[in-house]
Amino acid sequence: MTSCLWLVCTLVAIIGSAYAVLAALLVARFARRPKPILASAENVTLIKPLYGAETGLEASLASFCAQKYPAELQMLCGVQDPTDPAIKIVHTLQKQFPSLDLEVVQGTRRAGGNPKIANIISMFPRAKHDVIVLSDSDMRVAPDYVGETLACLQQPGVGLVTCLYRGDALEGFRSRMAAAAVNQHFLPSVLVGVALGLAKPCFGSTIALRRDTLERIGGFEAFANTLADDYAMGEAVRGLGLKVEIAPFVVSHTFAEKSFGELWAHEIRWARTIRLVDPMGYAGSIVAHPLPFALAALPLSGFSAIAWMILAGTLACRLFVPIQVLRLGGGDKSSIWLSPLRDVLSFVVFVASYMPGAVNWRGRRYNVGSDGTVTPI
Repeated sequence: MTSCLWLVCTLVAIIGSAYAVLAALLVARFARRPKPILASAENVTLIKPLYGAETGLEASLASFCAQKYPAELQMLCGVQDPTDPAIKIVHTLQKQFPSLDLEVVQGTRRAGGNPKIANIISMFPRAKHDVIVLSDSDMRVAPDYVGETLACLQQPGVGLVTCLYRGDALEGFRSRMAAAAVNQHFLPSVLVGVALGLAKPCFGSTIALRRDTLERIGGFEAFANTLADDYAMGEAVRGLGLKVEIAPFVVSHTFAEKSFGELWAHEIRWARTIRLVDPMGYAGSIVAHPLPFALAALPLSGFSAIAWMILAGTLACRLFVPIQVLRLGGGDKSSIWLSPLRDVLSFVVFVASYMPGAVNWRGRRYNVGSDGTVTPI
């Protein structure tokens, strides 16, 4: 029995190591992708749903305000609570960027179980332009973000543009661990899934589409009860026969977890969401966790020389991934040495995501249905 377990753990470690090398090579290839050229500058509305004055919010929003873009740019920041402290931050930015068409929309409508979509539905009637770029509040972008995103949207057959993102830690150890989960697991796994035809992603980091495309998929109202609203929008656009294009650059996803409980709640919600939208792919992602299996193989083999060699090889292959991710620019640059601990924690999250339970989202608890719909508790 022990020898069988050792063999299983060793095989998973070897396969996972090969997977890590493939992921690292795909990250390196993505870093070399050319960027399309903007055909014409169209007027754009940026939509930012907000909830609370999260750490780094002002700097994140300011990166969108400071766009170098030659056409009209409107930015809508939506809140559901008139006392939300994010409002004060937006007012500060209005003074800092007086020439920008920047507006706070205080919504009062509750539409469905997804609070972010309810927020967006409230502010969308104020959108002036036909190109809509929706992004989460914890994203930071370069000054040419809007132009490069629109250049992708103008490519033939493209109905929606989304962006990969890197983790950017704003606080201490816990936020660095959270950023490492993105840099060392999520981002490389997406590239592997896309390359093998196993993943069709769409991320809340960026959802850029035209107003008529949005209307054809039922508007934002069609996703009012969906937890993975970004993924569902991508699927709906593909259902129209249009492409969902991943832009050839990354944006930064900020992390400021102040406690392990906050880190755990965020990662469990994230993992359960991915498991619900792609159960087979998520189950197969066990190969992205070779280090715990290499560690388990050590005592099972009696700490044999070959087990130590496999562990060393696994560590080397896994470190190859964050080294390549550094080439993408932006994000956190100090998480590479957290890789072994991050790998173990990611495996624990993977296992725990299969256990029943509610999810925490922005301080609220929700039950998640088997179809991905959410209902507040």
